[in-house]
Amino acid sequence: MPNPKRRFSHQRTALRRTNYTATLPEIQESKQVGGEGYFLRGHATPDGYYKGRLLPGFKPKKD
Repeated sequence: MPNPKRRFSHQRTALRRTNYTATLPEIQESKQVGGEGYFLRGHATPDGYYKGRLLPGFKPKKD
């Protein structure tokens, strides 16, 4: 089986790694009154709300 005669150049390695970036998770402010302040986008709030609706299995919080 053929093997490379030498390893990749530094430039080729650097070109491949240019798109390796870290991204911060998007945090959104909750619109529920009296609920948790912030939550991760695409996830339910700790109170059990997702897209403005209460998920099954969660009870409404009594203030």
